[in-house]
Amino acid sequence: MIEMELVGVRVELPANQPIVLLKEKTGTRYLPIWIGAVEATAIAFALQGVDTPRPLTHDLFVDVLSEVGVEVEAVHVTELREGTFYAELHLVHAGQRYTVSARPSDAIALASRLDAVPIFGAEDVLEEAGLEIEPDAEDGDDVDPEEEVRRFREFLEEVAPEDFMGP
Repeated sequence: MIEMELVGVRVELPANQPIVLLKEKTGTRYLPIWIGAVEATAIAFALQGVDTPRPLTHDLFVDVLSEVGVEVEAVHVTELREGTFYAELHLVHAGQRYTVSARPSDAIALASRLDAVPIFGAEDVLEEAGLEIEPDAEDGDDVDPEEEVRRFREFLEEVAPEDFMGP
């Protein structure tokens, strides 16, 4: 498993399909995952620190886990099968470890509400659906976030969901 960072949520045009974008922490590969509008909104709200008058579903789930003493240890994007991404929540309760199957969008929305919950991507998922984007900087430093967004938008103009379907 490769540790990823959550870059953000974007909308692919012209289809208006939301995408959550993950990036390798120590590499140059990005992993775009098509998600639903509700989950995209939930992730965007968490990243922007938006407080809603009533808890959203993912906020409620965080509260329930906290109340019963369950810690979210990690999110793993484990598989890409027939164009569908799969994930797992890795949980700890009273010293016992549990793994629960989840949609990546829900798992990421949950992790985005918790401090320091790492997100990992399976190597085979990154090999199949990851995109290599090399930094432009001559000295190898990280790309400016605005430049990263510009490149991602260029990528979105050229890609379709079918590009991530297996052979």
